[in-house]
Amino acid sequence: MRIIVDAFGGDHAPDEIIKGAVKAADELSVEVVLCGDESKIKESAQKKNVSLEKIEIMQASEVFDIHTEPQKLLREGKNTSMYVGMDALKQGKGDAFVSAGSTGALLVGATFITKRLKGVKRCALMPIMPASNGPIVMLDAGANTECRAEMLVQFAIMGTCYAKNVLGIENPRVALINNGAEETKGRELELEAYKLLSQSPVNFVGNIEARYLPLGGCDVAVTDGFTGNVALKLYEGMGKFISNELKAMFGGGIFSKLGALFVYKKIKALKKRMDYKEYGGAVFAGASKPIIKAHGSSDARAIFNAIRQARDCVSSDVVGNIKEYIEEMTDNE
Repeated sequence: MRIIVDAFGGDHAPDEIIKGAVKAADELSVEVVLCGDESKIKESAQKKNVSLEKIEIMQASEVFDIHTEPQKLLREGKNTSMYVGMDALKQGKGDAFVSAGSTGALLVGATFITKRLKGVKRCALMPIMPASNGPIVMLDAGANTECRAEMLVQFAIMGTCYAKNVLGIENPRVALINNGAEETKGRELELEAYKLLSQSPVNFVGNIEARYLPLGGCDVAVTDGFTGNVALKLYEGMGKFISNELKAMFGGGIFSKLGALFVYKKIKALKKRMDYKEYGGAVFAGASKPIIKAHGSSDARAIFNAIRQARDCVSSDVVGNIKEYIEEMTDNE
């Protein structure tokens, strides 16, 4: 299995990307291909005393700047590490692609370079988020700020497929994020989506208020990209807030530090569960190839986990299963 990684995507590229890729090549039984300027990759590895013995390098002389208009990836970005890597994925030179670069540009690439699966109306960003009884998937988390109700049904089907085949949830509970649990709540989008989801093949359990997401109120949460991105960013912010509060609580004095010794393992486990770096990244559901969007501030650990996530997507044939789910839904319409 070959995972192509954008060596120059993200705030800490290429140093942290290289370290995460090397760790993945050592521990995950996958071939890792770093896409980017070969001389700069080798220079960074040498400075950080990192061996590239197990790493293949795919030459790409330019970097797609995160502030650049996403559509320019197609017109002006053909020599960038992002474009070259995605084009190689399209040509079958790799099994999955990982990047911590521009979300908008990756969406453009997933739509126009690797293409969408037949029948999929829009690719959706699908992060994994921690909850009290296990992880949940949410989509869309920012790829499509405006959605139609039928798109949310496709999101639910794709999320169900991922939760079942990758997370191992036998019959994933699907909920629609809304401002109330009653079926009469919400805007026109939510009202229509509720009706369609109720008639769809997924295990739809109704509306869910955002406060019940971390409490494990569902396994798959569907919404439009604007609402989903707000929920995701609040989730990440609360994770950092709680982590900082715990650190302050048990670091104030000798008695606090002594108390911390008794609950250290539980605190460490909680922080790990709430850390986005542990979940790798967000899958572009609906793309014809596995594409993973890692967090822009990803360090080596986050990149390692994003590569692990890419490996799991390939080994579980998530794309193939989503294709079957979508085709089955289309045949039943």
